[in-house]
Amino acid sequence: MEHVPVVIVGAGPTGLTAAIMLARRGIECLVLERFPEPYPLPRAVHFDDEVFRIFAGLGLADELRAISRPAPGMQLVDPAMRPLATFTRDPVGPHGFPQANMFDQPDLERVLRAALRGLPHARLRGGIEVHGVDQPPSGPVRVRYRSAAGEDELTAGAVLGCDGANSLVRSAIGAGWEDLGFSQEWLVVDAVSPAPLDVYDGVQQVCDPVAAATFMMVTPGRYRWEFLLRQPVDARERMRPWLRGAEPDILREAAYTFRGAVADRWRDRRVFLLGDAAHLTPPFIGQGMCAGIRDAANLTWKLAMVLDGHAEERLLTTYESERRPYARSMIRMAVLVGRLMTGGPVPRRLLRSVSGLPGVQRRATTIVWPALRRGPLVGRGGGRLCPAALEPSLGAGFALHSPGTARALLIRPDRVVAASGRRAHPRMLTAAGIRISGL
Repeated sequence: MEHVPVVIVGAGPTGLTAAIMLARRGIECLVLERFPEPYPLPRAVHFDDEVFRIFAGLGLADELRAISRPAPGMQLVDPAMRPLATFTRDPVGPHGFPQANMFDQPDLERVLRAALRGLPHARLRGGIEVHGVDQPPSGPVRVRYRSAAGEDELTAGAVLGCDGANSLVRSAIGAGWEDLGFSQEWLVVDAVSPAPLDVYDGVQQVCDPVAAATFMMVTPGRYRWEFLLRQPVDARERMRPWLRGAEPDILREAAYTFRGAVADRWRDRRVFLLGDAAHLTPPFIGQGMCAGIRDAANLTWKLAMVLDGHAEERLLTTYESERRPYARSMIRMAVLVGRLMTGGPVPRRLLRSVSGLPGVQRRATTIVWPALRRGPLVGRGGGRLCPAALEPSLGAGFALHSPGTARALLIRPDRVVAASGRRAHPRMLTAAGIRISGL
């Protein structure tokens, strides 16, 4: 029976990114994808500067610049399209890249697949439907699948479930959902227009309890609308305020349930959940795909160290303990924006009043995502990405940065600061089950 060190179920951005990260660390991995060809329709459309930095660390900065565009920010508007608040985003943020980037997901997947093909330790198989993931009390994980050739199976040292909201891998480990109290039906409309629309080129959120809507220019000529489905929606009619006589071609109309939830467990021994298999977020702050990329960045270096014998199995427990609280905070922020959009006149009046205070809008544009909580791999002064200026000097492993009189930084392979100051000592890694030398 074929054995692969890591099997990744799902070839979306999260699965492909995880495969690239593992392969660059010398870990052989196989990506199994049920579609024989890349899915052609748009889905995710935004990534932030932290995620741009992660992709750039994989050598993909130029390719991402070619397929994306910086977005100026977000407007919250009332039903008459009058601005309630405008949150601008910087063209070069603290991580060295635009703080908001719009893109078309099929373009990104082409970039990631091309990068994967250039790595000798990674393979991708399309047209494969995984229908079973089993772990015996001892020994490797068994993965059962079917293809055009019939039924087959293989074994793996670890399995990453990157197979979306209806994840088979999540069901296989018996994980359920923790509901975070948000569920709404929305219609998503993607369209192309030969002539540019005369519109705000960021994201607009229409705050209305009955007819809430989102509009954005994705890339030149490509646009997306999202309409709350509390009443029947005529997509063309609802698009009119932005069209001004133009008649774009609709690529698709699809109803979605926007939901906030996190899986109640993200791991069972050597089987892990990433991306939408582990968390669902309403799209109002554009963090759905970003969260999956952060999952991959957090898990892959830990798994590689364990598989290579440089760390004990207990290191893998830090994946869920670090990422799950972070994902919950991100989802709650998205839910808050969703409630502002759909909560009626009182939230609108409050937003208009608060956003008019000096400095409020500017501070809101530089929201700092919460630091990772203190734990085995995060000590005092740690939990956030290290300064971007240090990136070129860092290798693939841990680094101890001690620049003269400045505070020392112990930096993890995912560029997160483990600790700073006098406590930034490699001894903390031993307590986390990591065997390392050379620092």
